Amino acid sequence: MVTGVMAELAALDDPKVRAVNERHGDDHGVNLGKLRALAKRLKTQQDLARELWETGDTAARLLATLICRPKAFERDELDAMVREARTPKVQDWLVNYVVKKSPHSGELRVSWSADPDPVVASAGWALTTESVAKKPEGLDLEGLLDVIEAELKDAPAPLQWAMNHCLAQIGIEHPEHRARAIGIGERLGVLKDYPVSPGCTSPFAPVWIDEMVRRQQHKR
Repeated sequence: MVTGVMAELAALDDPKVRAVNERHGDDHGVNLGKLRALAKRLKTQQDLARELWETGDTAARLLATLICRPKAFERDELDAMVREARTPKVQDWLVNYVVKKSPHSGELRVSWSADPDPVVASAGWALTTESVAKKPEGLDLEGLLDVIEAELKDAPAPLQWAMNHCLAQIGIEHPEHRARAIGIGERLGVLKDYPVSPGCTSPFAPVWIDEMVRRQQHKR
């Protein structure tokens, strides 16, 4: 089964798509719409998902995150997978489509956030950002802001991006912490000059917070 799926993925590989992806650190050439269509046809297959992941191929691993059963993975299995997920898209899909739906997500969020590997730590901060927005009960938001204030400026790129997202999310979702979150963003200036396409919101936390809050108020 896995051999046939790998052959399908190879047939879908497009050099032009690969060239674009490689500029963003991703080493695959499969159009994601076609990848999702393949996943829809295969439906949920946990054993196949594990086999695809074990190939180490980026497109295969992306497909694995779409056809797996997130709750079927053990904690240590997910920990190993996030350490193997070295391309941005694989890590993003693994965290968002698998780990966030796992009963182990809370425990992994805590352990990963403090991990010395910045890629693993960024996964932990992505889970924290999710909790800030959806399940803030039990989170020490002041403590998170303390860590962000101390470490954001000099954090490696993937971790800095994830921590900055958390900073913005705290400011957007929690009015009582908004002024401090904006102040931290202004003092540190992280991503202030990040190039943004027309119509897109800047990742610079003060601008990001202001824009999202404005949209929320407009909806009311």
